[in-house]
Amino acid sequence: MTAETSQTLDRGLRVLKLLAETDHGLTVTELSKQLGVNRTVVYRLLATLEQHSLVRRDAGGRARVGVGVLGLGRQVHPLVREAALPALRALAEDVGATAHLTVVDGNDALAVAVVEPSWTDYHVAYRTGFRHPLNRGAAGRAILTGRARDLLDQDAFVLTRGELEAGASGAAAPLPPEAGIEGSVGVVMLSDSVPPGVGPRVVRAAREVAEVLR
Repeated sequence: MTAETSQTLDRGLRVLKLLAETDHGLTVTELSKQLGVNRTVVYRLLATLEQHSLVRRDAGGRARVGVGVLGLGRQVHPLVREAALPALRALAEDVGATAHLTVVDGNDALAVAVVEPSWTDYHVAYRTGFRHPLNRGAAGRAILTGRARDLLDQDAFVLTRGELEAGASGAAAPLPPEAGIEGSVGVVMLSDSVPPGVGPRVVRAAREVAEVLR
């Protein structure tokens, strides 16, 4: 027996998903075509979502995701962090470097979980809440790589040196799509270069995190 569902709620959630998948927003007409409903229905959905700050419309009438979703997203971060900690801890111990889980926050990369190795004499201090542009640092660049990769590039990882801190190198891999969130897993170390084998190891850690999040 199929449970009863709300058609209006379903349509509202579909609107949010469609808007989240575009950087340029969508017009009422575009949403109407993609949802298969008339414009009047779309206007009502957008008006309701706007009241909760989940959607905003610009001067040209294009609808975009609103700032209200940030409040919902912040509640997700602690759950994601707890789920990812075992894989990050194993990564930090194996590599001897600070491991981190980073997610997209607007145009920035935001560290939501960090684990430092227990056995090294020194390591990079990297804190939860640290943010940087997506086009700088291994974590952000890995996320951008994830957006562009295809089925032939599932083992992709990024190596950087000195982009965020002088004398530090980083390696990161994008989270696989099945993770359900856009982000990356990586390490940062005080070294002129990343040792061989670290790149594939962060790829494996990214898969482990995705597995517990799916």
